Amino acid sequence: MYWTYLRRELAGRKKQTIIVASGLAIAIALVIIVNALAAGVRDAQSTALASVYGVGTDLTVTGAQAEPGEGGGRPSFEFGEDGGTTNDDGSTSLSQSRLSTDMMRGTLDAATLDTVTAIDGVAQASGALSLTNTTFDGELPQMSGTEGAEGQMPEGGPAGGAGGEGGEGGGFGGGQFDVDSFTVLGIEPADATAGVGPLSSVELVDGRLLEAGDAGTDVAVLDETYATSSDLAVGDTIDVGGTEVEVVGIVASSSSEADTAANVYIPLDVAQDISGAGDVVSTVYVQASSSDAISSVQSALEEALPDTTVSSQSDLASSVSGSLSSASSLITSLGTWLSIIVLAVAVALAVLFTISGVSRRTREFGTLKAIGWSNGRVIGQVAGESVVQGVIGGVIGLAIGLAGVIAINVIQPTISTTSGGDSAQGGMPGGAGGPGGGFGQVAQAATDITLTAPVSVTVILAAVGLAIAGGLVAGAFGGWRAARLSPAEALRSVA
Repeated sequence: MYWTYLRRELAGRKKQTIIVASGLAIAIALVIIVNALAAGVRDAQSTALASVYGVGTDLTVTGAQAEPGEGGGRPSFEFGEDGGTTNDDGSTSLSQSRLSTDMMRGTLDAATLDTVTAIDGVAQASGALSLTNTTFDGELPQMSGTEGAEGQMPEGGPAGGAGGEGGEGGGFGGGQFDVDSFTVLGIEPADATAGVGPLSSVELVDGRLLEAGDAGTDVAVLDETYATSSDLAVGDTIDVGGTEVEVVGIVASSSSEADTAANVYIPLDVAQDISGAGDVVSTVYVQASSSDAISSVQSALEEALPDTTVSSQSDLASSVSGSLSSASSLITSLGTWLSIIVLAVAVALAVLFTISGVSRRTREFGTLKAIGWSNGRVIGQVAGESVVQGVIGGVIGLAIGLAGVIAINVIQPTISTTSGGDSAQGGMPGGAGGPGGGFGQVAQAATDITLTAPVSVTVILAAVGLAIAGGLVAGAFGGWRAARLSPAEALRSVA
């Protein structure tokens, strides 16, 4: 009898049922879409951050930012009188490679690694020296005058970079010069397969990684993209700072959204020797013993090494900007509050319509109580009607919400993210392939990311639960109002 009466009452009040169910449906659909978008933005942010820091690296310690004028300066090239090769046509070919440290950031004494590993909460640490190899390659035409006829350079030769200007003996007009550069990262060979550092998030494509026995050996591992563009393979040699280094392996990033930390990886001691930098490193990669220890380890490192820059993944996350950050802020603030407001309005609307319906049913409820209905049964009747309306609204809202999510996944809107660069990455260039001065990988300065809207079963159940809860709230208020009616009021209404 209860269900029969319930069905007849809902059928007799179609307008109220439609309005209440529609309000709840809109609120539930909005909740589903906002939660799905929020999850999509979180996934997009994870993708963006994965392209900036290496897996396994919690903190990085780098040298302090150099003051203006204190940096190492641009690489300079000096050629003596025997520094070039005279060609048959009298022209002179010049070629020289220089391996230099980052001119914008200071290096760290190698003993810094011992200081870091002695900090409580540090599970493991790895040092690396970030360098740039610059190659000057050009051809000078035959000099004018007597010296030019002999095809000799003036004593002292051209000095400086790509400008190609000659020394005091005369000018070299019309020369052609190329300056090529690639990034080099000196790492401890024994750390190549460790779970922390620049090679912690790469995949071996060909050959092998650096091994402990490679210390002091002129060997290198190349990034696949750089190897392809330079037409290099395992077994070939590459000029690093004037030293011929054998290629023993090729690696690629394990993430399709990221590049590796450098173009070339060589043993740390070899990098220090070729560059002339001495017993120094530019970055120390740190892995904490647990995620809870990261903050305390960072504080301890900053206290123990006051002249360095200590960066964490959270610092890096805060530097991610662009449309991704704007979308996250919009969904987190506006979207969430809008969902709450719409849901509150829908529930309030359901309560008002339920109470209004009870007021119009004074005669009905008074008569039912006069023939023996208890207050509990009256409350159950009103609450049951409201819950059914809530369920109807929840089902409709679920359908609308899932349709909206499907539409987003079909359209796949694209948002952009910009990495923060020097402040959070410890001096890494913003472009791909820059030296790995900070976290293990370097993101593109601006990266387009496709936004999706994943939906979990938890969100669906929560949405339906909210709809039922809204119906229960409306039923509770309406039932309370109906329970206060007395048979006398019904008799007066009939009279």
